[in-house]
Amino acid sequence: RHARSQLWRGPSGREREKERGEGMVAPVLRGAGRLPLGVDSRRSATLAGGGVNRRRVQHSLGSRRASGPVTRTMATTVRPFEFATAGRTVFGVGTFEERAGALLMELADREGVDLARQPLLVVAGSSGRMVEDLCDLVRAAAGSIPIPDPVVYLCPEGEPTVASCRECTALASQAGCGLVVAVGGGTAIDTAKAVAALITNGGHERDIYDFLEVVGRAMPLERRPCPFVAIPTTAGPGAELTKNAVICAGDVKVSMRNPLMLPDLVLCDPALTLTMPRSVTAHTGLDALTQCIEPYVCNQSNPVTDVLSLAGIKCGARSLRKAIEDPSDVAARTDMALCAMYGGQALANAKLGAVHGFAGILGGALDNAPHGALCAALLPHCIETNVKVLETRVMQTDPALAEEGLRRYAEVAAACLGSKGASVGDLVAWAIELVAFCGVPQLRSYGLADADVAEITLKSMASSSMKGNPVQLTQEELEAMLRAAM
Repeated sequence: RHARSQLWRGPSGREREKERGEGMVAPVLRGAGRLPLGVDSRRSATLAGGGVNRRRVQHSLGSRRASGPVTRTMATTVRPFEFATAGRTVFGVGTFEERAGALLMELADREGVDLARQPLLVVAGSSGRMVEDLCDLVRAAAGSIPIPDPVVYLCPEGEPTVASCRECTALASQAGCGLVVAVGGGTAIDTAKAVAALITNGGHERDIYDFLEVVGRAMPLERRPCPFVAIPTTAGPGAELTKNAVICAGDVKVSMRNPLMLPDLVLCDPALTLTMPRSVTAHTGLDALTQCIEPYVCNQSNPVTDVLSLAGIKCGARSLRKAIEDPSDVAARTDMALCAMYGGQALANAKLGAVHGFAGILGGALDNAPHGALCAALLPHCIETNVKVLETRVMQTDPALAEEGLRRYAEVAAACLGSKGASVGDLVAWAIELVAFCGVPQLRSYGLADADVAEITLKSMASSSMKGNPVQLTQEELEAMLRAAM
């Protein structure tokens, strides 16, 4: 029923080599741009086929083909939008052992990286889980090709920081690394994502603050990042499919953001999440679910992110409890991996909202507060606040906006509870019960005090995520929401 999106072909290999030789930035849209699982299979086949060699699907009413002229109704139904994702995504149980080594060697060959002279940089979490397995797979795939041992960087506990990104970039630059692989959770992936960009944009001598938002100069990248591969071992942040790296700079979490930072390859194997502890499964799963709900109700959604968000909500709602109760449930783990993947793609191409607007600031201010737990504690109260404002203040000033916002929340309720008759009140009660089942405490237990509320709220109001909230909330409304989550 929808007009087919126009697919823009990328430059040929020869054109890319010419651009590199002239020191130009390669086009943003390299790679085999594909819609992920969950989109109608016939559309997926169309988008994946035909040798498409770009990351971005541009949808423009002015370029769509129809049997008649574009009417005013058609022109106002769908706003022009863009969709960008990883160059290639490989998903499935067992794909890590079966394909990781070959896929990395294939990418190195395609990108002209000589691993014999430009070693692999592997970035992982503090435990180093899966690092040796990955290195063994690469050696086996290399066969008779003499490649040195990969350079390994284990991230410190906690979130990525300016210091850890600098340290990893120095290590990679000194070793002359030519391809970056992250194997781990959001910390490893975001660290590696930032480092891949820094390697080709001044290396360890460049000030990372040149590229940081809010606290830095937010400059665009001058050159394409080093080829980058993301292999997630958790199902939550969706960092493997976003175009930004979230980094702690002092007591605030900010982003280094550029479309060129999307990975060249994502390998998502749900089997890698089977050993996650209960608490990590709960926190990352709640984060994934929130990152599907917020893009669906945000003020910058589009038809593609809508499909992804709803599919992710259904996966997370039906399987998070199962994954917590039975960690070995492969079907539930697969659903949660899909939930995280869809959420990452949705938030990268739409917006988030007040939950993440607060969570980013709270994460920098509170020690040892898991990001997913912060999101979970806020989610029911954010839904309740937004719906109340839509039903009252917004209904009086912009009835059309209010009706659309309420319709979307009703669809989220139906997706979460599996019933078309579910109300928003049912959704709030369901969210509160799920958060309690997952063992997430209120924010006060992490050290948030009444005296902190005003300052946290003011900082949150300036965040990028807050700008995507479906309604603009006042400082008083936001403070009340935060206090309710305490």
